[in-house]
Amino acid sequence: MRFTKTLTAIAATLAASLTFAQAYPNKPIKLIVPFAPGGSTDIVARIVANKLSPILGQPVIVENRAGAGGSIGAAEIAKAAPDGYTIGMGSVSTMGTNIVAYKNNKLNPMTEFTHITNIASVPGVIFVNKNFPFKDYKSFVEELKKNPGKHSYASSGAGGVGHLAMELFLVETGGEAQHIPYKGAGPAVTDVLAGNVPIMWDNLSSSLQNIKAGNFIPLGVAFPKRSPALPNVPTFAELGLPNYEADTWFGLVGPAGLPADVVKKIYEAIQTTLKDPDMLKKLDENGALPIGNSPAEFKAQVQREVAKWKRVVDTKKISLEL
Repeated sequence: MRFTKTLTAIAATLAASLTFAQAYPNKPIKLIVPFAPGGSTDIVARIVANKLSPILGQPVIVENRAGAGGSIGAAEIAKAAPDGYTIGMGSVSTMGTNIVAYKNNKLNPMTEFTHITNIASVPGVIFVNKNFPFKDYKSFVEELKKNPGKHSYASSGAGGVGHLAMELFLVETGGEAQHIPYKGAGPAVTDVLAGNVPIMWDNLSSSLQNIKAGNFIPLGVAFPKRSPALPNVPTFAELGLPNYEADTWFGLVGPAGLPADVVKKIYEAIQTTLKDPDMLKKLDENGALPIGNSPAEFKAQVQREVAKWKRVVDTKKISLEL
C-alpha cells in the first residue's frame, strides 16, 4: 500500500512539473539588471528582453537594481523564487570580480544561481594615451618592469573588472603600475584622454571611437580571437600571453533550483534570438560578440572566472569592502 502511494505521489509530482513547464510562462517575467540604466549590461538586457518577449509570449520587463558594484541586484536574483518569473543578468563583475575582491560579499556564484547561458561578450583592450612614449607592447612591458610603479592606470572603480584586468596583466608580465580608481568608466576615459593618466583597460565598445580617432593606442585585445572592429590589433595570446583574457560578458542567470524544463525553454529562446539578424546587428553596434553557450558550459565558464580573479586578488593581496 505504501509503495503504491509513493508511486502515486511521484506520478503526481511529475505531472505537476510537466504541466508547469508546458504553461510557462503564463505571466510577465522580470529581468533584473544589477546596474544603472544606460550601461553596457543594461543595454544588452534591453536588447534581449525585446527579442525574448514575442518568443516566450509574455512581457519581459527590465528592472534596474543598482548598487554596491552590482552586488545588490545579484543578491535580489539569488533570493528570488525559483519559478522562472525572476531572472537576471550575470556579468563578469557580479559573478566574478566582485565575489573575490570584496571580503564581505557572501554570494556564491556556483551554488546560489542557476546558469542559463552567456549571451554575449565584449572584448577588453589595453590602450595608452597617444602621447605616452611606450606605444608598442614590447616597450610598454619593458618600461613597467624597469620602472615599477612609475606609471599609473585608470579604472572604473576598485574591485571592478577594469581594476582586476590590469592587475592580471601585471601579474602575467611581471610589471607594476599605480592604480587610480574612478567612479565609473566615463571619468576614467576622460582623464586618459586628457593625458592625466596614461594607461587603461576598458571594454572595446566604449573605447573604440577614441582608438579609431587615434587618441588611444591599443596594445592588444584581451580575447581569444581578434575583434572584427580592430582586425589589425593582435590578441595578447599572439603577443606571448596565452593566459591573459579579460572580457566583459553578459549572461542570463536565475536563482538556484530553477526547473530544468524552464531553463531549457529560456535557453532555447535565447538561441532563437541569436539567429535574429536585427539582434546580431544591435549586439555588433554595441561591440558585443554573440556567445550563447549551454547552461553547463556557462557554469564551467563562471567557475574558471572565479578561479582566475581569485588568483589575482590573492597574488596582489586585494581586499575591499562593499
